[in-house]
Amino acid sequence: MRSCNMFNLTKKVALVTGAGSGIGRAIAQRFAQAGAKVFVADINEAAAQETVELIETTEGNALSVTLDVADVSSVAAAAKKIGALDLLVNNAGIGHVGTILETNAEDMEQLYRVNVGGVFNVTKAFIPGMLERKSGSIINIASIGGVVAVRDRFAYVTTKFAVVGMTKQTALDHSHSGVRCNCICPGRVETPFVQARLKEYPDPEEAYREMSSTQLIGRMGQPEEIAAAAHYLASDEAKLVTGSSLMADGGWSAGK
Repeated sequence: MRSCNMFNLTKKVALVTGAGSGIGRAIAQRFAQAGAKVFVADINEAAAQETVELIETTEGNALSVTLDVADVSSVAAAAKKIGALDLLVNNAGIGHVGTILETNAEDMEQLYRVNVGGVFNVTKAFIPGMLERKSGSIINIASIGGVVAVRDRFAYVTTKFAVVGMTKQTALDHSHSGVRCNCICPGRVETPFVQARLKEYPDPEEAYREMSSTQLIGRMGQPEEIAAAAHYLASDEAKLVTGSSLMADGGWSAGK
């Protein structure tokens, strides 16, 4: 019997935005371990370089790119530096807590610029090269908040619903081109960002338990678990999958 080398990303070139920490870092590491050359992009140059150094400790191939996804000129400069891609992961994003009454116009604009505009800017910059080569996989990191409402997350949920919509529309518009577009909808994931927010609560341990309880498995996810989902969608084994929202939410969307 032949050996099965599934999910191999050798000779693939990938860009992961927001890869300086958390989910983005885990995806960049996973892709590099699978053989891809990974461009590690983040608005924080030092954080991006730290991810690159972590990848290099396991003999992976990675380069850092300083990138503000909300800035068209920054994206254009990155596209010129990187060139053609096989894999694009739009992971960069920001959060906000509050109802519509607690959300001002500036909050809403900022989340749209990053969470929606960022996906638009980066995809628009790199998809022409994929279409020309008739090959590519785009993976958008959405959220459970792109599928169901989450209490006190008005602006965040609004933008993540938009990411799910952009994913489906991109997949539909380019369905016969060889370019696939999917999104992953994580539930709560234990990232440095979440850990920092927990410290702001009067009782961080109680807040942690409460957040974990929203997921049927009774715990938060780990960045590496989202990276595993991204690895599948990036691979040739997922050639049948496009326009999909992959739920990686610990059962949250199934109900309580």
